[in-house]
Amino acid sequence: MSEPRSFPPLKPLHSEALLNPGKLAKIESLETEVIKQSLVPGQRDCLKTRPDGTILDGHHRIYVLSKRGTAVDALPREIVIKRND
Repeated sequence: MSEPRSFPPLKPLHSEALLNPGKLAKIESLETEVIKQSLVPGQRDCLKTRPDGTILDGHHRIYVLSKRGTAVDALPREIVIKRND
């Protein structure tokens, strides 16, 4: 049996002050499992991070989950590598 993949801790790209209150309220109305499922890799709006754990997509959902006590650093994510073209 393989061990779960270990990821670096999540780091917000933006400060909490920049989170949209309306969007937060909408997400806060959702059940925890619904929010977690919306972050699963392979979906359009999944949790996307840089290799170092910096969040690129999912800030509001991660904020709400962390406030609910979810271990957000263990969530699967899509790693986005910046390409220098």
